[in-house]
Amino acid sequence: MAKISFDKVHKTYPGGLRVIDDLNLEIADGELLVLVGPSGCGKSTAMRMVAGLEEVSAGEIRIGGRVINDLPPQHRNVAMVFQNYALYPHMTVRRNLEFPLRMRKLGREEIERRVRRAAQMLDLTGLLERRPKALSGGQRQRVAMGRAIVRDADVFLMDEPLSNLDARLRLQIRTEIAELQSRLGVTTIYVTHDQVEAMTLGHRVAVMRAGQLQQVAAPRELYDRPANMFVAGFIGSPGMNVLRGRLVTEDGHLGVRLGSTWLALPNEQSACCPGLGAGSGEDLLVGIRPAAIALAHGDYPGTLTAKARAAESLGHETILHVDVEAITVSTDGAPTASAVVVVLPGHHPFRPGDALRLRIDAGRLHFFAPDGNALSNA
Repeated sequence: MAKISFDKVHKTYPGGLRVIDDLNLEIADGELLVLVGPSGCGKSTAMRMVAGLEEVSAGEIRIGGRVINDLPPQHRNVAMVFQNYALYPHMTVRRNLEFPLRMRKLGREEIERRVRRAAQMLDLTGLLERRPKALSGGQRQRVAMGRAIVRDADVFLMDEPLSNLDARLRLQIRTEIAELQSRLGVTTIYVTHDQVEAMTLGHRVAVMRAGQLQQVAAPRELYDRPANMFVAGFIGSPGMNVLRGRLVTEDGHLGVRLGSTWLALPNEQSACCPGLGAGSGEDLLVGIRPAAIALAHGDYPGTLTAKARAAESLGHETILHVDVEAITVSTDGAPTASAVVVVLPGHHPFRPGDALRLRIDAGRLHFFAPDGNALSNA
């Protein structure tokens, strides 16, 4: 077990393609940190540099205080779990688990002890004499994890290990990974593009975009206090809606105008948002979580007029896509024709074109500058 540090790390491929740009990140001893972001953001490259499968172009990576930039992979004492399991098809489960230990020339008794321990942890005892082709996807992934466990590594590296599993198995194995990591206390880097995995697994989550670290924080903090519009849109399912707005003072009270609708801001909202100090007339971007929007019934002030585009009923809730007169924007601040997404509890059989009014919880708004950085920690 050991702390991992990225200190001003860069990775540039021949031809000048930079995939990691000045990465500074510390992962505590025993922590499970999730690297998350869209495809091509550099998360897998960062992990592969820890494993020694990619060279570091600049900066230092340390494990337990020791710089490992030039250390061969076999001397780093890290164990990696791959997306495609990477099992030897001609070997039994037992032989797959034994293989890394035989390569290290451990004694027979020690090999048997470690294999037995891993098999018991992962419920593989009854499968030891089977070959991978006779196993389900979930069982194969357990064998891959078992091969990491037997090594008694300082660091676990998991590269999208659940991508090949169906939704039900992903949930099951995700829970098993969290329990296993907690029991072993091994420092773990887990790479995924799935923000649900990130939010449910990570002690902390590091969000990356185009090779740059956007924010690293506990899952709840990422959701409640995103550092910028990209994090706001990426974290949360569905992601945050972002609309163009303007701060407007009416009758001495500060509020935000979205299209023709004016929403009064609660006093505590204004007080906790120093970025709103410019006051009336300031253009800004307003973030609204789908769950912070409800249907308006009766004479409720500050409602948005909307038209239903599509409704997705999940039984316990309905994900409603609506068009509003306010301008929606993408994560880079450009205007977009995307609908506003609303999450309503229960079943709502709206049809395309249905008119409705929406009530927004003004105390749960998020505010961003035109450059996309957060103005507040609402």
